[in-house]
Amino acid sequence: MTVHIHAESVLTDMDGVLIHEEHPIPGAAAFLDGLRERGKSFMVLTNNSMFTPRDLSVRLKNSGLDVAPDHIWTSALATAQFLDKQRPGGTAHVIGEAGLTTALHEIGYVLSERHPDYVVLGETRTYSFEAITRAIRLVERGSRFIATNPDPTGPSANGSLPATGSVAALITKATGVEPYFVGKPNPLMMRSALNAIGAHSENAIMIGDRMDTDVVSGLEAGLRTVLVLSGSTAEHQTDVFPYRPTHIVDSIANVVVE
Repeated sequence: MTVHIHAESVLTDMDGVLIHEEHPIPGAAAFLDGLRERGKSFMVLTNNSMFTPRDLSVRLKNSGLDVAPDHIWTSALATAQFLDKQRPGGTAHVIGEAGLTTALHEIGYVLSERHPDYVVLGETRTYSFEAITRAIRLVERGSRFIATNPDPTGPSANGSLPATGSVAALITKATGVEPYFVGKPNPLMMRSALNAIGAHSENAIMIGDRMDTDVVSGLEAGLRTVLVLSGSTAEHQTDVFPYRPTHIVDSIANVVVE
């Protein structure tokens, strides 16, 4: 069943909503075209901090979806914006990839291992014992602990991979210090994305495929929410949560924003 939603702005998750393992989800291109034709502002969100918006724009284009870099909001960008507001011009020791280091450089942060203000943990495929040990020692010495997102695992062709949340738990176990997670389900990610496109929560919707990240963060940021069943959540699984999305649909093909 298709739902027609009146909204001026749209936040949508990427994986599981627009693409699945580099393949576009049927209806995704038409949905994005419809937003542009109707003059709706939108932002594509991802908790993955490895890639820059330009990287992700090319990835989406290779999958047949036209999304400009300035319509992509990552947990790395949200983290950089958060740090810029908390401690402008600070220093950070980073475990992560170009998406995170570029975002921090662009807001004027200096990357340093000498008494940094923050240890910032993001997504990477090259976690090393040495890097984790260095992070543990810096946190023990007083550096504040930030992580881009709490996702414990990420997908791959061969199965699950340890992700930021798992490595953060290791550092927490060693230091007794919990990180502050900036990405979903923190509603801060939603609000920063809305601010980036000049949108307001009362006129916006959040579309995602996960109850425990997309829907709850949208809900807590004051947005109406749409759960699509084309990703990681089956409809029967929604009943275990104490909150409900505004709409549940099979896929992005069943959403029309008016």
